[in-house]
Amino acid sequence: MPAKIISITIPKGGVGKTTTAVNLAATLAVYEKRTLLIDTDTAGACALALGFTTEKIKGGLYEVFNFIQSFGQAVHRTELPQLDFVPANVRTPQMEDRIQRLSENRTMLRNTLRPLLPQYDYIIIDTPPTTRGLTMNVLASADSIIVPIKAGHFSLDAIDKLFKFIEHFREIANPSLKIEGILQTMYEANTKVTEITNRELTTRFKKYLFPLVVPKNTHLSEAAFYGKPAIMFNATSKGALAYMALAKHLIEKREQQSQTIAGVSGFSA
Repeated sequence: MPAKIISITIPKGGVGKTTTAVNLAATLAVYEKRTLLIDTDTAGACALALGFTTEKIKGGLYEVFNFIQSFGQAVHRTELPQLDFVPANVRTPQMEDRIQRLSENRTMLRNTLRPLLPQYDYIIIDTPPTTRGLTMNVLASADSIIVPIKAGHFSLDAIDKLFKFIEHFREIANPSLKIEGILQTMYEANTKVTEITNRELTTRFKKYLFPLVVPKNTHLSEAAFYGKPAIMFNATSKGALAYMALAKHLIEKREQQSQTIAGVSGFSA
């Protein structure tokens, strides 16, 4: 079975996209799923969260899009045996302008990534806080989207914009693109903002909500500061356990879908 490609996307910053991408990828790897994390956000935060300083990076998405390297050549090994990583590796404004121009071809990522699909179970892609450019490349390649959201009015507005965009994008580029789920991050129970956000999410997006949340947890930010996923920094922290639960949920859901398809096709699961 080829890799399942999951995009971590919402057109808003500060809601835990990179934290979710890094920690979900790491926990899938801990569950012994062959996982590739790709950073398409030119800010390059995934590299820092995994401990990759500039001198440790030998290439990345920039080189792939410029046909300097293949995706396979841009892959970096991490401390987790089952987790590989492709950084954005955009270091200058000139490089950012160049990769943004190249991303106008929204099939670029899909075409260059195709040879790697048989090598992995999951490909997790962190995206910029926008629905244009590199994000469109990712959505053209992805099977599904995880939408991280922090409690608040602006996040709810961003979900509205994203869902309208996805409806349009299915028509023009990727009709099979699905919403994997909305993930509440930096969750603080018993606050008024959380109460209002929960009410709005339940009323308008209930079928998309994951049956779990990622609590506000200092170990998540501390782990990123030290260049490690939370599962390697403090495996018993609330943040690490939440992402373990998310990974388990996704794995079980995919296995159930696979068994259902096999049954319908007349094969034993």
